[in-house]
Amino acid sequence: MASWVLSECGLKPLPHIFPRPRTGINPSKARFLHSKKSITDLKLPSVKCSGDFSRDRNWGLKVSAPLRVAPLEGEDEEERINGVNGIGNNKGVEEEEGSEFDPGAPPPFKLADIRAAIPKHCWVKDPWKSMSYVVRDVVVVFGLAAAAAYLNNWVVWPLYWAAQGTMFWALFVLGHDCGHGSFSNDHKLNSVVGHLLHSSILVPYHGWRISHRTHHQNHGHVENDESWHPLSEKIYRTLDSATRFLRFKIPFPLLAYPFYLWSRSPGKTGSHFDPNSDLFVPSERKDVITSTVCWTAMAALLVGLSFVMGPMQLLKLYGVPYWVNFFHLSFICF
Repeated sequence: MASWVLSECGLKPLPHIFPRPRTGINPSKARFLHSKKSITDLKLPSVKCSGDFSRDRNWGLKVSAPLRVAPLEGEDEEERINGVNGIGNNKGVEEEEGSEFDPGAPPPFKLADIRAAIPKHCWVKDPWKSMSYVVRDVVVVFGLAAAAAYLNNWVVWPLYWAAQGTMFWALFVLGHDCGHGSFSNDHKLNSVVGHLLHSSILVPYHGWRISHRTHHQNHGHVENDESWHPLSEKIYRTLDSATRFLRFKIPFPLLAYPFYLWSRSPGKTGSHFDPNSDLFVPSERKDVITSTVCWTAMAALLVGLSFVMGPMQLLKLYGVPYWVNFFHLSFICF
């Protein structure tokens, strides 16, 4: 009813952004913000409404309100502490905003707090669902390769390289989950699937898995991190001009991953293929040898395919997507 009356008078109601007045306030003693007169002393003009109303009515007191009412006795101290309407005192906020952020300080929570906040169903590992992703991606990989080989058109090849390179990256991610143990609770299943997936894109599964674990344990550490960390000035000055150019000039750093597998990052020695590398402890050497053998078998298979279909066809079907895959990997890590 009130909304209809206001619309008939051509007036808009005030937005509801102020709290209702406290009970017990005597309107005759309330003082306006910009006037020392009481409400009874103010003369408000009458408003003539259109429509079915035939006489003047004074709507002023019902459609307008003061921005602020002066405090009653005993409330001055409360306003001084809490501010008008509870928002006037910003001293604490300003002091908090003025404090400097310390990036070296530990966060105000622990890893256990993060784990506790994750819903329980997210921790459930379903090997059947995981294997369904493997089957799906493998089917897509072979389907794309078959379609590209059948069409064999230079309009199609660039599209195929982008799509197949992305699917190679998908295979890497599934193998990555096997390495982290999130693929399933079965260690043997993780190892078998991880070897099949990573060997197919020429990544030594166990060699990568172990160094990747070191990377997560020392993430961002300039000296102890395994990869994707800033170089110290001392190491940078020891690099030759060619290494500097290939490492820091786009797009070459995005294509460096295969070289990293062979010789690690600048300033570090060893290889992901060498079981005697300082990357690994003696108990891990058998795993490294197994992965290196699987990698060698895949490399031999590719050599055989190059004799069957020709090196150029193999380059188009496998070689270019291989590099697109590692471009994805490096770009995402950066």
